[in-house]
Amino acid sequence: MGRRGIETLVGLFVLLGILGLVFVALKAANLGGLSAADTYPLFANFDNIGGLKVRAPVRSAGVTVGRVASISLDPKRYQGVVRLEIESGVRFPSDSSARILTSGLLGDQYVGLEAGVLDEKPFAAGDTIRQTQSAVVLESLIGQFLFNKAADAGAAPAASGVSK
Repeated sequence: MGRRGIETLVGLFVLLGILGLVFVALKAANLGGLSAADTYPLFANFDNIGGLKVRAPVRSAGVTVGRVASISLDPKRYQGVVRLEIESGVRFPSDSSARILTSGLLGDQYVGLEAGVLDEKPFAAGDTIRQTQSAVVLESLIGQFLFNKAADAGAAPAASGVSK
């Protein structure tokens, strides 16, 4: 194999490496699953959206059925308003619920939809999901745990001094 052949192989190897990096970057940015499928909007109000981001997946039973299109603040209720774009082939009953969940212990957050009673009429485009559960913020849980432990430690000496 001549010098020209080796240079060509090295060039192909570098090109494949660059394509691999672009693929990984798109997956990490949640842009790898771009599709031109028809969608319809649903809205959900949350007291706390945690680390939810635009383009985060919307999942039901572990299957991605849509994406978060936008996040804004309701100036009257001071709640986070999340606009969801749901695939048009998937219709949820109008008593379905939405929760902000986390992938794994410290993973990315996503919106989980739980179907309600299947006899209910389905959501129409632009409807608002009434039953929602906000994100569980890990820092708040740790703070509550430490506060409760400190309160228990402060109450323990007084309780142990009681004679029987």
